[in-house]
Amino acid sequence: MFPSDLFSLHSKMTTLMVETQPVMTLRIMGMSGAIPAPHGENDRMMQEKGPAMAQAYAAATEAMLAGRRLDQIMTAAMDPVSDQVRSNRKRLTK
Repeated sequence: MFPSDLFSLHSKMTTLMVETQPVMTLRIMGMSGAIPAPHGENDRMMQEKGPAMAQAYAAATEAMLAGRRLDQIMTAAMDPVSDQVRSNRKRLTK
């Protein structure tokens, strides 16, 4: 693994963390009634967790069985979760 690979992994992890914060904030504010929340948002939040984690697990397992490096395995695991978080952020900030 090259230093650039580690930097890329770190960058993707940081992006995921930064994108997660507004989603969490908007959902908590919606649950508390501080802002209007889309109908069914709480159910949607709970229903999307399982499939996203299953996709992450499957992607990581596939990468591991293919003999990928650790940074590639972690990236494969983060991609489905990152896609879901990005989608939620875009939807909730409209």
